[in-house]
Amino acid sequence: MIERDELLELARKAAASAYAPYSNFHVGAALLFADGSVVTGANVENASYGLSLCAETVAVGKVLSGGGRRDLVSVAVTGGAPGRPGQGATVSPCGRCRQMLNEVAQLGGTDPVVWCDGDDVVETTLSALLPHAFGPANLA
Repeated sequence: MIERDELLELARKAAASAYAPYSNFHVGAALLFADGSVVTGANVENASYGLSLCAETVAVGKVLSGGGRRDLVSVAVTGGAPGRPGQGATVSPCGRCRQMLNEVAQLGGTDPVVWCDGDDVVETTLSALLPHAFGPANLA
């Protein structure tokens, strides 16, 4: 199984693919599933700022449009200046991304570990980042 540092490195590599000409802030995310597979994403900005996509949202889109794996184990998120992800302030998923990650986690009944990268790596869980989350179970 992939360990924390390996998953963080995959997120950093994903950040290198970011399209961020406006903020110049490259974000990468890596989602690890119980079967050992990893899905990554990078942020994609748009001249109409509200249409930009976060790295986590891109990764979740890949997961759900590709058949929806349902066993999310852990998530690594990093960000920073081009070529310098993981250096500087610790980056955590924004509110929208927490909700998007929660959708995948609830489908499999998991509470993934989330590693937030920066000069210090913070380890938490999705439920700690998004307590009292709204998800598929609320619509039953």
